[in-house]
Amino acid sequence: MTVEKLFTPVTFGSLQLKNRLVMAPLTRIRADEHGVPGDLLVEHYRQRASMGMIITEGTWPVREGRTWIGQPGIETAEQVAGWRRVADAVHAAGGTIVMQIMHGGRISHPAISGTGRTVAPSALAAPGEIRIPDGKAELPVPHALTADEIAGVVAAFVAAARNAIEAGLDGVEVHGANGYLIHEFLSPASNIRTDGYGGSPANRARLAIEVVTAVAAAIGADRTGIRLSPEHNIQGALETDPDDVLATYLALAEGIAPVGPAFVDILHADPAGKLVQGIRQTVGAPVVVNTGFASVTTRDEAVRLVGDDLADATAVGRAAIANPDLVERWTHGHEENTPDPDTFYTGGARGYTDYPTR
Repeated sequence: MTVEKLFTPVTFGSLQLKNRLVMAPLTRIRADEHGVPGDLLVEHYRQRASMGMIITEGTWPVREGRTWIGQPGIETAEQVAGWRRVADAVHAAGGTIVMQIMHGGRISHPAISGTGRTVAPSALAAPGEIRIPDGKAELPVPHALTADEIAGVVAAFVAAARNAIEAGLDGVEVHGANGYLIHEFLSPASNIRTDGYGGSPANRARLAIEVVTAVAAAIGADRTGIRLSPEHNIQGALETDPDDVLATYLALAEGIAPVGPAFVDILHADPAGKLVQGIRQTVGAPVVVNTGFASVTTRDEAVRLVGDDLADATAVGRAAIANPDLVERWTHGHEENTPDPDTFYTGGARGYTDYPTR
């Protein structure tokens, strides 16, 4: 019986993955009101340590970057201590875990950030509503960051990355996707700046490049990755001109290539297309792919993506939620548990730590 490439080891920088199944970053809002991971998070991640690499849920670097009530942070000593418990549990179970550092940008509300404002590249509100302590509210018009404040954002990512390493995590993933701050700079719909951070594709890619470069200098490029979602068209970060998208993301890829990141994690509907493969070839780093929220990643698709050399690993979301022992199930072709979407964001153990193993 041949062993599918998906289930073989791979090296991403200093990260040694025992297989090529990556747990995608998944918002589950189970931290306490101070953003501190507790027993539930420890157990949830420990249960999934057989994955080749766990990427944590998006974790805020500073309070102004907080998007969700119940979202964990990596700013305070208490948060660092909570994440140390998570990392220790995953390592004791033989796993590898990296932290996704996520600044939500304009996808927030002053009632969530507690700073009196939200921030973005431009003073343009994202469409839709967001849940705040008193219910739901329209997403507000954000403050357009000044150049000096952008330097502060870069410093915040660096401090968060250092805290993640102090907490014992194996590396970090910079969140540059899904309509949050870095993606807001990339999109011409959310970034209408006329300075060095706006206008041209290269200028819109500048913040992403600066963050990855600074984080890599602080903790090592061999422990630094980035997540991208070109053309995902989510939360108002629209990218509808294919030529502009290609120019923007190739500029980003060219900008981080000299850094030599450990991996690039790309969410896109067409992993075989010239955009994803162009990013991969330009950066020259291992690539993790996932086809997106609308398409559940199946075993067959994951096997094909890695087996056909469209990616070095594949990220899995909902199947990893419902199957703590997903690697064993997919290795042997066993039946899977079905995820329960009603429990994705409800808090508590139900639908979080109570899915059965075989």
